[in-house]
Amino acid sequence: MTGLSRRRRLAAVAVIALAAVTGSACSSSDGGSGDGGGAYLVWDPYPQFANDSEWVALLKKCGTSAGAATVERTGYDTTDLTNKALLAAQQGNSPDVLIVDNPVISTLAEAGALTTTEDNKLDVSAMAPNLLGAGQSAGKTYGVPIGANTLALYYNKDLLTAAGVDPASITDWPSLTTALTKVKAKGKKGITFSAIGTEEGSFQFLPWFWGSGAQLTSLDSPQAVSALTLWTDWLKQGLAPNSVINNTQTTSWQEFATGDFAFAENGTWQLANAEKLGFSYGTIAIPANAGGPAPAPTGGEFVSIPVQKKTDRYETSQKIVACLTNADNLLTTDTTLSYVAPVAAVQDRQATADPKLKVWVEAVRAAKGRTGDNLGTKYPKISESLWTAVQAALSGGKSPKDALTAAQAATR
Repeated sequence: MTGLSRRRRLAAVAVIALAAVTGSACSSSDGGSGDGGGAYLVWDPYPQFANDSEWVALLKKCGTSAGAATVERTGYDTTDLTNKALLAAQQGNSPDVLIVDNPVISTLAEAGALTTTEDNKLDVSAMAPNLLGAGQSAGKTYGVPIGANTLALYYNKDLLTAAGVDPASITDWPSLTTALTKVKAKGKKGITFSAIGTEEGSFQFLPWFWGSGAQLTSLDSPQAVSALTLWTDWLKQGLAPNSVINNTQTTSWQEFATGDFAFAENGTWQLANAEKLGFSYGTIAIPANAGGPAPAPTGGEFVSIPVQKKTDRYETSQKIVACLTNADNLLTTDTTLSYVAPVAAVQDRQATADPKLKVWVEAVRAAKGRTGDNLGTKYPKISESLWTAVQAALSGGKSPKDALTAAQAATR
C-alpha cells in the first residue's frame, strides 16, 4: 500500500472518530509518537489499573527485557482508545504497542494502521484459531489475543433444587425451556438477559442465533427466526421479564442478584460478583438448539503493533508483545482480568487451579469472534440491524420473521 493510499483510508475511517473526540489529537509531547528514543509507548483499555498495579509492573518488566529504556503506558476507556488510535495513525504518531478490543482490529487493519504478524514476526501458532480469528482480516493476522471472555448461564442452585431441576439435564433449548417452566410453576422467575438496543443486545443474542445454526450473512434464515422466536416466546409465556428489552448486562445481573431468577446470561466478568451473591450459584454453557454448547461471541483484547515511521522500532516492540503473551505472563494477566487464556495449555492450567473456570474454558473453546467469517468492518452494520430486529420482536412491533427480514434488507 502506498503512503498516499494509506493516508486516504485513514482519513476516511477517522471521520467517525473525529466526531467523537473533543480537543486535539495526541502529539509526541503527550505520548503519541514513536520518536521517544529509548521510551516505548503502550496504550491499553485498562484505565482501572494504576501505575503501581501488577499489570503496569508486567509492562515495564517486558519493556526492560526487550531492551527498551522505559515503557510509557497510558490507559484509556475502550471507545476513547479506538478514536485516539485512529487519529494517531492518521497523523503518524501511533504508540509502539496498542491493546484494543477485538472487534476494533478489523477497523484499524482496514485503515492501514496496523502491521501484520507476518510483517512483525509475532508467533501466533499456539493461539486458539477461534480466538485468533477475531484479529484476522482478508487472510492476514493483525495481533495476538491477550485473553477472552464470553457468555454462559449462571444459575441459582436453591431455585433449581426447589423446582426439581437438575442443571446437568439442560442440554438443548427444549430442556432449558422445560426448566424455566418448572421454576415458574414454583412461583419464581425463569431467566434474565440483556436485549437492549446496543451492541450488548447483539452480544447476548448471538449464542442463541449461532446456536440455531444461523449465519450473520443471512439474518432472515429459518434458523435465525427460530432463535428470535425462542426469546419472544419466553416473554409471552412469562419465562423472561419484559425488562430484558432495556436491560444492560449490568442491570440483568442485578436482577439475578435479587435471588428471584433461576438463570442469568452473563459473562466471566461477573465471577467476582458471583462470589458475593446471597445464594449458591453454578454455571452451565449456553445450549445450542440441537444440543451441546452454543458458539458464544468472544470479548477480550488483542495486542498489536501499529505502523511506525521508524521501522527499526519494530524489533523491540515485537519482543514486548511476545513477553506479554507468553504462557506464564498470560496466566497472570488473564487471572487478573477474569479472562480465559487464548492458549489451550494455559486454559488447562486455569481450570486446574480454579475448577469453576472449567465451564468458561469450554464456552471459550466453542466461541466465535464477532468479526470472523470475513465480516470485518461489515459487522457493526449487521449488529445494529440484528439488535433492531430483536427490539422490534420483543416489543411486539413485528413478528420475529418480519423483524429479521427487515434486518437483512437493512444490511444490503
